[in-house]
Amino acid sequence: MNQDWRGVVIRRLLLLIAACLLVGLVSGEYAWSLVVGLGAYLGWTLSQLLRLHNWLKHHQTDQPPPDGYGLWGEVFDSIYHLQRRDQRVRGRLQAVIDRVQESTAALNDAVVMLDNDGNLEWWNRAAETLLGLKTPQDSGQPVTNLVRHPRFKDYFELPAHPEPLELISPVNDRMHLQFHITQYGNGEHLMLVRDVTRMHQLEQMRKDFIANVSHELRTPLTVIAGYLETLLDNVDDVNPRWLRALQQMQQQGGRMQNLLNDLLLLAKLEATDYPSDNQPVAVDLLLLSIKGDAQALSNERNHRISLDADHNIRLKGSEAELRSAFSNLVFNAVKYTPDNGEIRVRWWADEHGAHLSVQDSGIGIDAKHLPRLTERFYRVDSSRASNTGGTGLGLAIVKHVLLRHRARLDISSVPGKGSTFTCHFAPAQVVRR
Repeated sequence: MNQDWRGVVIRRLLLLIAACLLVGLVSGEYAWSLVVGLGAYLGWTLSQLLRLHNWLKHHQTDQPPPDGYGLWGEVFDSIYHLQRRDQRVRGRLQAVIDRVQESTAALNDAVVMLDNDGNLEWWNRAAETLLGLKTPQDSGQPVTNLVRHPRFKDYFELPAHPEPLELISPVNDRMHLQFHITQYGNGEHLMLVRDVTRMHQLEQMRKDFIANVSHELRTPLTVIAGYLETLLDNVDDVNPRWLRALQQMQQQGGRMQNLLNDLLLLAKLEATDYPSDNQPVAVDLLLLSIKGDAQALSNERNHRISLDADHNIRLKGSEAELRSAFSNLVFNAVKYTPDNGEIRVRWWADEHGAHLSVQDSGIGIDAKHLPRLTERFYRVDSSRASNTGGTGLGLAIVKHVLLRHRARLDISSVPGKGSTFTCHFAPAQVVRR
């Protein structure tokens, strides 16, 4: 109440008391006159309060408050102005919501809003096409009841979703979808679903092309390598001028054979999501064998290779694939560590899962190259490839093997001081003796 109305109320009360005293003067009953006058004023005030209470309890959304006069008229007018202002604000907010819904409805990507329990709250038309959602019967249903895939359930229950998930559409086996979930507010979820069928087909064409070309080149390369080996076995019958050329041809043929083998291995790894021979692997014995091979590769370079492996920790997966990945990491450390350098291999487990680290004292890698090291054929320095005989596919194979075993690769390096490659395996992959 502002200062003017406070003065008006006080003046009206004083006038009421003066009128009561005047009536008392005439009747000679001052006390009864004050009681009756103030009682009547109190009754009127209570009646106005009951009108307000009844309106608040039964009024419709846009129904204005009752009319009044005096102090209560001011109260009712203030409520009316607040009501009008709220209606204008609601109108603007509803207009914004309508525009957002119209714009999302026009998207080709599905937009689904979920509450903190994963129940459906709202979705656009594309969600009905891509996911088969139906309005209104699916409203309030858990999303895991409508997208029935174990991988989606595991993905949805993750505390964070930094990477998207690709699955086949629940309504069309030929359609591939990419799911990306973002949390906001009080645990609510916003799920974006995109049709990536075209990208999947292009990726599959690339995989098929590499696999077919690698397979077709393998046969003629084997024939060429066989004849070169026969010629070198009978070097006495060959013109001495051709000896160096034959040796270089055999060396490059072997390098090409390694490249084809790596390409075929990558194609095999990409063909399935999870190893078929999923058995507990004794990683300590596997690393011991790889250490022996690394010592042989080091030969006269006198690398100090140490192994610290917990024999109680096994890993579910394919032993052949794990050997390929782990040996790539260890052999790379041998190749890029100077003579008399040190290489440490460690295998351990904690509450976060199992871990393998390969640490070397080699030449190190500049930080700008680290994000791209696992790309196919990526070279930090092209001149190093010819010196080490690598194919540029080693770390790409490591990445795909780890993905198939629900693991990830962390790389840290300081130029001139060495590098550390660490594989982190989820607790679900770990088996203790």
